[in-house]
Amino acid sequence: MELTLRTVHDSDLPVFFRQMNDPEAVRMAAFTPKDPADRDAFDAHWKRALASDAVHRTILVDGDVVGSTAVYGEPGEREVTYWIDRAYWGRGIAKAALAALVAEVPERPLYARAAADNAASRRVLEKCGFRVTAHARGFANARGEEIDEVVLVLEG
Repeated sequence: MELTLRTVHDSDLPVFFRQMNDPEAVRMAAFTPKDPADRDAFDAHWKRALASDAVHRTILVDGDVVGSTAVYGEPGEREVTYWIDRAYWGRGIAKAALAALVAEVPERPLYARAAADNAASRRVLEKCGFRVTAHARGFANARGEEIDEVVLVLEG
């Protein structure tokens, strides 16, 4: 398996849109847009995101687009995020992609958040050096309710 990160191309966006409309993936991620199926909102989000100073990368495995990852936010409060196509779960792709991203972005600290019941995402983050520093509650659009979340940090 050859994993690479590259800048996001416009041709990646339809793939990301499809990936972000997988009901099981949406439920697991929990903190998603209000309506993942709203293509106009999706396009507006990506237009803003790609115009920002955030670092957005497409995740490729053997040349196929399998997800995305990013570092975004204000200096000193920047967060990481990632999304992997469910067909590729359980192969170590999320961990490898996130490790590559944090190696590319030397800024520290970096933060992450995950639904407290998303053990797989928490494991990925912890394998990349993130440590749980807080517990919080937040409204999860994908579940239509407030849920527990963990806040993690990657220090220098």
